[in-house]
Amino acid sequence: MTTNTTHITTTARLDFAKSAPKVFRALIGFDAAAREGLDPALVELIQIRASHLNHCAYCLHMHTNDARKAGESEDRLHMVAVWREARHFFTEREQAALALTEAVTLVADGGVPDEVYAQAAAQFDEQELAHVLALILTINTWNRVALSTGKVAGTDERRR
Repeated sequence: MTTNTTHITTTARLDFAKSAPKVFRALIGFDAAAREGLDPALVELIQIRASHLNHCAYCLHMHTNDARKAGESEDRLHMVAVWREARHFFTEREQAALALTEAVTLVADGGVPDEVYAQAAAQFDEQELAHVLALILTINTWNRVALSTGKVAGTDERRR
């Protein structure tokens, strides 16, 4: 039997933005470019689902708050983690994006199945699909930055 061990950071870690400012700015630029032309609600759903899968409390807290500010309903936010069991809360387009998010986020578990890709390709034109993929890549990168540098949920440091 395996146990799921959670490690909570208790020691200070590097400030990624200060330690690698050019890399940080490039990631911000990649993230901004990925979002272009995508529905803001879809952007947040993708970021929330990837953050669930990556166990990134920092990003999950940030993106659920962003979704609320953008008018997302509490019902839908509560259903993102179990969207397959609550499909009626999400459009076919959102379902395709969520399935693709899961496949890309968990790519080591079996790649991106042809049916998942085909479902997304049927819902998005090529440019949109490229942006959805880019967004999935950026949130996975942000999750890894937050997790490896010990970011704490509830301490959103973005400047508004």
